Amino acid sequence: MNDYDALRDYLKRQKQMELVLSFDQIEEIIGAALPRAAQRASWWDSLRSPDIQMPQREACLAAGFAATRMPDGKSVRFRKMPSERRR
Repeated sequence: MNDYDALRDYLKRQKQMELVLSFDQIEEIIGAALPRAAQRASWWDSLRSPDIQMPQREACLAAGFAATRMPDGKSVRFRKMPSERRR
């Protein structure tokens, strides 16, 4: 189990097409502190550098969501992807 399996499972249970979670909420879900890199927008960009393994991105995509850091720098928007773009 990687650190982001709990986030994947949480997202899979969501019925809405879009939700925003604060970094604090994400940390509560995964039961650990997010790395400092999580504050950068690129860390959450689900569609960036698909050839590089990033566990947070893999968790989001496995749940059928694309993630984007919000402009406030303290939260992340998760949007359900169309089924043809899911893994």
